[in-house]
Amino acid sequence: MNDILYYLVFFAVLTAAAWPLGGWVAHVFEAGSEGVLKPFRPIEHYLVRFTGARSGDEMDWKQWVGAVMILSVVKIVVVFLLLAFQDKIPFQKLINPQHFPGVPWELALNTAVSFVTNTNWQNYGGEATLSYFSQMGVLTVQNFLSAAVGIAVMAALFRGIARRETHALGNFWVDLVRINIYILLPLSIVGALVLVSQGVIQSFAPYQSFLTLSGAKEVLPFGPVASQEWIKNLGTNGGGFFNANAAHPFENPTAFTNFLQTFSILLLPTSFVFAFGRVVGDQRQSWAIYGVMVVLFTCFVVPTYLAETSPPVHAVAGIDWSAGNLEGKETRFGIAPSVLFSTATTATSCGATDATLDSFTPVGGMMPLLLMQVGEVVFGGVGSGMYSMIAMILLTVFVGGLMVGRTPEYLGKKIESFDMKMTVLTVTITPFLILCGTAIATLWHGVPSNMNNPVPHGFTEILYAFSSMANNNGSAFAGLNGNTAFWNIAGAITMFIGRYGVIVPILALAGNLAGKKLNAPSLGTLPTYNVTFAILLIFFVFLVAALNFIPSLALGPIAEFFL
Repeated sequence: MNDILYYLVFFAVLTAAAWPLGGWVAHVFEAGSEGVLKPFRPIEHYLVRFTGARSGDEMDWKQWVGAVMILSVVKIVVVFLLLAFQDKIPFQKLINPQHFPGVPWELALNTAVSFVTNTNWQNYGGEATLSYFSQMGVLTVQNFLSAAVGIAVMAALFRGIARRETHALGNFWVDLVRINIYILLPLSIVGALVLVSQGVIQSFAPYQSFLTLSGAKEVLPFGPVASQEWIKNLGTNGGGFFNANAAHPFENPTAFTNFLQTFSILLLPTSFVFAFGRVVGDQRQSWAIYGVMVVLFTCFVVPTYLAETSPPVHAVAGIDWSAGNLEGKETRFGIAPSVLFSTATTATSCGATDATLDSFTPVGGMMPLLLMQVGEVVFGGVGSGMYSMIAMILLTVFVGGLMVGRTPEYLGKKIESFDMKMTVLTVTITPFLILCGTAIATLWHGVPSNMNNPVPHGFTEILYAFSSMANNNGSAFAGLNGNTAFWNIAGAITMFIGRYGVIVPILALAGNLAGKKLNAPSLGTLPTYNVTFAILLIFFVFLVAALNFIPSLALGPIAEFFL
């Protein structure tokens, strides 16, 4: 009963906070050339001019693609160089007191692509690899910028649906500045201060050595953790300062901070659902989408919780299962909060984790895996979740409308051939990357033999890795020796295509929708705000995931369950 109450209170708090925040987000998106808030307009205009743009300028979808790609490639190069030469940057005593060497080029490339694409997949232990400057001045900056890129692309799609007979989708550079100034930075400053008050460290002191009671010498790591911790969750980034991520007591010390961090993961994706209704002028759409997301989320939380709190079918004799499967979970959190955190982080593209997913039961581990594989539509990452959900809605409208003889329209816009081509490309690119990558990895010399677990659990680890990287999630199932040439290079390619292989067709879709006329609803229009459509949408989400991934799941967690 307490666990159910925890879940209900969590979503009550989340909804109460996301509703007004969604109104503010919509205001930021729709602000004109004058700016958003008068006291901050000089800063906003200066930063916009620094990018070479002007607040009144607007771009078509091709200009948006060019701007996104230019910024992303430049960031990858800069982050790569800063990581590779972190030991050559001035003021080493201050920014690199542990004297960590430069990051090897393969790992630096993987990390650069990972953080720029909002994936934050980590093939390294943060406290043993990166300097304070690399953590705070390089990676934390990308947590802001990569999140803002996804949100800006979502804003362009919102405008494409709301506007008519135009090619203007706003200005990418203006959106990038405004999203950081008015959304990400204020929330991150407040959140980081709250975490510091709860015991999350924020320090530039060198690591401290001490002797344990048994006489062993240990090293206690420090660092600017709180400033990275909140934005890693808020921006659904997930890259932890420490290798243990949110299971580390310096990152996540108490049950209360665990609740706050779970809340922060879902806050912005939920608020964007409510912002959508305000931008398109129909709040019924927001509530329908939110209802679908909550139902889908619950459909994954409940099996995970039951699997982790129940004895396994083939329980090992002599082990007390009365408290459930506590392996890999922090006792200061418990099973229910850990399950909620793990579900939230894989429903979004966050990747932070407060428990070891590798230690979950087969069914409990399959649920987070499948959550990523449904295409990041259950809340999803900041920006990417809503534009992926809208792509799924358009697919449902088109196919469902044809099935019942209704006109394929969404919010007054006819869904035509080009729209469906972009939608299908958006929906299928990540399954293609996941399945092809998994097949290549299982056949690649040295990859299977380098795993710590045999099949089918080892296969699940490979499948999970590519599911995480292709969906820009970043969480790991563990068990893989990821810091190898194969995983660093294959991962960088997968993360790059997984990010921009979706963004480009989404922007093309936004541009095409913006150019359409607005048609008045008729008797032949399929309503997209009622319970019937919500059920149909849920069916299509599960259908797409089942058609793509049931065979691979049968080789991994399902086979492990029966073994």
